[in-house]
Amino acid sequence: MNQQSVTFDERYRIGRKLVDELGPAQDTEPSTFELLGLEWDLVPGTYAPKPGTGTEYYTTAIPYPQGGSFLEIGCGAGVTAVWAALHGCAHVTATDVTVTAVASAELNVERHGVADRVHVQRSDVFADLDPDAKFDAIFWNCSVIEAPKDFEFTQDFEWAIFDPGYAALGRYLAEVHDRLLPGGRALVTFNSLGDASRVAELADEKGVTLSLVDSSTRVLAGEEVTYKVFEITRP
Repeated sequence: MNQQSVTFDERYRIGRKLVDELGPAQDTEPSTFELLGLEWDLVPGTYAPKPGTGTEYYTTAIPYPQGGSFLEIGCGAGVTAVWAALHGCAHVTATDVTVTAVASAELNVERHGVADRVHVQRSDVFADLDPDAKFDAIFWNCSVIEAPKDFEFTQDFEWAIFDPGYAALGRYLAEVHDRLLPGGRALVTFNSLGDASRVAELADEKGVTLSLVDSSTRVLAGEEVTYKVFEITRP
């Protein structure tokens, strides 16, 4: 076995560990969790961002377009999307590939009184959005563990951890600038649990550059993790 496959296997092992340790409880009814000093609703099956997770850091670190429009891909329970609406964004669109996350986000939009400026819908990256929709800022706290290409999702929560072959991230990098208004900003996250060299190659393949905006190191499920926010630009 070569070193590359050993590294891939180790990252995948950590991904499985995160699923086991951070995965949702076997609840059958909606529950709540606390983050960033607020209470949030959670539909069973949705990833619940706990203290130390990327959501806690990214939500307060990313630059929001004051008075502008904001699109979040992979919104999960809707924490970042709601925060954006509470902190200056006039229009927010929050999407997720799973129906449980969409349901959780909708509950949190109502809970925090931002239904007048936050729209939640299901979408696989940009595929299900209005083809003419464009935004002042687009953000994705992406799934950083590169699962095997034949990986099959067995529970909704796994979408928050794994991206088989980094296919979804590749589509995001290739298509995000087509969704920006003039002067808009494209943002993406990554962390030290993923394969940074592969993502750099992927960005090069898609003709974009990843420029570091901010970073923070924290402990997640016993693993020291460095979270990073990048702006995606075209040379």
